[in-house]
Amino acid sequence: MPFDEATAKRVRPLLSRRKGFEEKKMFGGVGFLLNGNMCCGVWKEFLILRVGPAAYEESLTQDYVRQFDITGRPMKGWVMVEPPGFEEPADLKAWVDLAVLFSSSLPPKSK
Repeated sequence: MPFDEATAKRVRPLLSRRKGFEEKKMFGGVGFLLNGNMCCGVWKEFLILRVGPAAYEESLTQDYVRQFDITGRPMKGWVMVEPPGFEEPADLKAWVDLAVLFSSSLPPKSK
C-alpha cells in the first residue's frame, strides 16, 4: 500500500516554510526533514512522528497512538498515529508541532 498522499498534503504546509525543510520518499512512505534530521512522515495511512525521549511515553498514552515499528524493531522516541488521531486540523498541527519541537533541538546534519 502506498502512503496516503492526502495526509502528506495536509502535513506539507505545516512544515514547508520552515528553514531547512526537505521532503524525501523513504521506507515506502514520505519523510519530512528539518535541517537534515527526520521530523515526521507518512507511512501507509499513519502519521509518523519523531517526538523524542521526553515526549515518547506520554504520546503512547494518547488514543490512536502506538510505537513506530514497521520492521519488528520499535524505534524509541518515534510514534505512529492512526488517522482518527489527526483527523481534526488542530490535532494534526499539535502532533507536527511536537515533532518539530524535538527535531529542532537536534544539531543540523551536514550534507
